[in-house]
Amino acid sequence: MKKILNARGDSTSYLRQTLRRVAALGLLAAFAILAACGDPAITLTHVHGLAFSPDGQRLLIPSHHGLAVYAEGRWRKAAGAEHDYMGYAVTRRAIYSSGHPAPDSRLANPLGLIKSSDDGRSWQPLGLQGEADFHLLASGFDSATLYVYNGQPNSRMSAPGLYYSRNDGADWRRAAAQGISQAPTALAVHPRDERMVAVVTGAGLYLSRDAGQRFVPLSQGEQVVSATFSLDGNSLWFGSYGSAAKLSRLDLQTRQITALGVPELREDAVAYLAQNPAKLQEWAMATFKRDLYLSQDAGATWRAIAKAGQPLE
Repeated sequence: MKKILNARGDSTSYLRQTLRRVAALGLLAAFAILAACGDPAITLTHVHGLAFSPDGQRLLIPSHHGLAVYAEGRWRKAAGAEHDYMGYAVTRRAIYSSGHPAPDSRLANPLGLIKSSDDGRSWQPLGLQGEADFHLLASGFDSATLYVYNGQPNSRMSAPGLYYSRNDGADWRRAAAQGISQAPTALAVHPRDERMVAVVTGAGLYLSRDAGQRFVPLSQGEQVVSATFSLDGNSLWFGSYGSAAKLSRLDLQTRQITALGVPELREDAVAYLAQNPAKLQEWAMATFKRDLYLSQDAGATWRAIAKAGQPLE
């Protein structure tokens, strides 16, 4: 079983765990550094998520050294502390994250659960400071219901497992997670239906419609590595790898799976996906080998904005 640990001691251990996670894919590298055009001071290490801002104007990338922003063809560093953002979720009204504080921060380490209502300029601690570092954190875009996978007990979670909160982490309920036997490696929450959650494990892609109490398999056979609900709530997009990288869209009503376009990815796969709330045809994709792409036609074609960690004009 590949376990998602609750704390990563340093960048070396993080890379080792990421490589273990994708070893079956034959991937030889994970996210390391994304240089940035427009601001030479930006380096993105250990990219931990991908999301558009709620107004759709900016693509936000959390990493080991703060948030970076891609907008209008240029990269820049986001305002605010350069925390090591691990779990990361953007909702219509706020950003939620976890991880470790910047060296000059007065926040406790690990961060527990934190929230920003001003694009990451400032952060409000919501609990579990000094106790928890959630590497898997997801939220409904409109419901703002939070789900986390917790690797070890803390003062609000009596045992490891999948938990959810409807009130910004003030109270947590543990999900039974019947039907999955391995620790999740990816997590996604329906934008409006707070009871619908998807998890990826080494055995495939699973869906729950009862707040994580029971899961049913959606895709098995090939290794699934990422999952994201579309913002209209009608489909679940997921990246997988068999003999090559694939990107698919699953209709949540009919269960029909449609293959989408994917760039040529050599020994690589889709690590993160994000949809633009203001332009629903626009999607962003990040790969394990630190390529970034944008699609303006709902995944039919993709344009690279970074290759092998190097930004493109």
